[in-house]
Parts: sequence; structure tokens; C-alpha cells
Amino acid sequence: MMNKFKSHFLFSKKQRSGIFLLLIISVVLQLVYFFVDFPAEDVSIAPDVLEAYNKDIDSLRLEKLKANKPKPYTFNPNFITDYKGSKLGMSIKEIDRLLAYRKQGKWINSVKQFQEVTQVSDTLLHKMAPLFKFPDWVVASKKQKKFSTKILKADSKKSIVKKDLNKATLKDLKSVFGIGDVFANRIIKYRDQVLGGFASYKELKAVYGLTPELITRINNRFEIKTPRKITKLNLNTANTEQLVNISYIDYEVAKNIIEYRSLREGYTSLTELTKVKGFPVNKFDIIELYLYIE
Repeated sequence: MMNKFKSHFLFSKKQRSGIFLLLIISVVLQLVYFFVDFPAEDVSIAPDVLEAYNKDIDSLRLEKLKANKPKPYTFNPNFITDYKGSKLGMSIKEIDRLLAYRKQGKWINSVKQFQEVTQVSDTLLHKMAPLFKFPDWVVASKKQKKFSTKILKADSKKSIVKKDLNKATLKDLKSVFGIGDVFANRIIKYRDQVLGGFASYKELKAVYGLTPELITRINNRFEIKTPRKITKLNLNTANTEQLVNISYIDYEVAKNIIEYRSLREGYTSLTELTKVKGFPVNKFDIIELYLYIE
């Protein structure tokens, strides 16, 4: 076994001479590589080509920087915390004003309102405003308001012969933008079955779902030529039984009205009713149609 292994390393005289020569050549080449300085070939590049190349490199570098630059995230300004407010540059007082406003259950719905509440400077507002993101319903509401304003202006410019609201048909009411079958039927039902005819267009406020914009449009197209007759009550002499016959005044409110009248020795203005406990302030325009002061 050992003899077979040695046989692989037995060379003839010529083979040994060849191997030795190969080693000498390899050593010489290594020495030449390390100790001989070969002159480098000069390469000339045109200045305009080099400049164009550098511009391309700079352009690629800028694109990479832009891609890696962190993008600013938008946020709802109603939820700014102490930490976020300070990071944005707001003072403690400005942040406190915002937090106090939110504690009241109120919401900020525009950039202008944000400045009014916090009193931040124009410079800081200009910096923060692009980051504000209000809820979709706020944006939609603003668009609808602008659209409604355009419709109202268009209606006001038209020369319209107004019809009597107390004789208006379903078709007549549906000619008003925004009034469909549902609203038209509600108006007619309230007019004919509940009131027996409108005495004032203010009574339209009692029709469920009608917005101030829709009421204004109806008023632009109709007028009350045959108003319902109302027997008005003297607020300073009316008793409880008479007051409860007025819509939106129940027994408890009527009692409070009379008690208020007694304490102050009579009313001097109908608007004083809004100070009475339990009085439905949002229905004042309708209730005042039934009262007078003497």
C-alpha cells in the first residue's frame, strides 16, 4: 500500500527539471510584478462629457435622497397632543386653548377656526395647515354648502311669479330644487291636516327634515297669500289653559311662563320667553306667532 502511494511522487530527471524551471519562472514574475513600475496609460476625457456625466450622477443622487426622505403625515388637528403640539412649534398656551375647546365637546372644522381657537401666528399656521386632514363628512359638508349657495343665488336672480303656498300642489313643491316626493308630501300633510293652512312661512320649520336652505328656496318660489287666521293671546294675561293650546307649550312650560311673569310683574318683550325654564327656544319663531304683549 505504501509503495503504491510513493509511486505518485516519483518523477524522472526531465520531469524534475521542468518543475524546477516552472518554479523559477513563477518567482521571477512575482518579483517583476512587485518591483517594476509600469507606466499607466493616460486617458483623456472631453470636459463637456465629464460635466454631463457629473450632472447625471448628481441627478441620480438627488432622486435617491428624495425617495428616502420621510413623507410628512397628515392628521386631524382636533387630536393634537401636548407632545405633538410642541413638536409642531405650538406654545403651551396655544395647546391649552385647543385642549380646553375640545373638553367642551366642540370640534374644529377648518383652518381658520383652528387659528381662532388656538391664536397661533400666521407663520406657524402656514407651516401646519398643509398637514391638516379633516374628516370626509366635513369636506363633503363644505362642498354641499358652496353648492347650495350657488343654487340660492341662481334662484334669487330668476324672475318668478310666486304661487300661494297654501294652495301649492305636490308638483308645484317638487319644482323647488331639493324637494322630492317625501318632503312635498310632508309639507302638504302638515299644512292641511295639522295646521289647516300656513299662517307664516316660519311654520315650515316644524316640518321634519327641512333645512334652512330648503325653507329659503321655498320662500323664494312661494308666498302665503291666504294665511290661516290666528287668534293671538296677550302674554301678560293668558292663563295656563290658553297657553297649552299653543303648539310646543305643555302644561309644565305654561306654568313656568306664568310664574316668570308673576316674579317680574309682566313681560316687556316676547324674547323674554327664551329665559323661561324648559321653554323650547328652537320653536320660538313659531310660538311668537300666537302671542302679543299689551
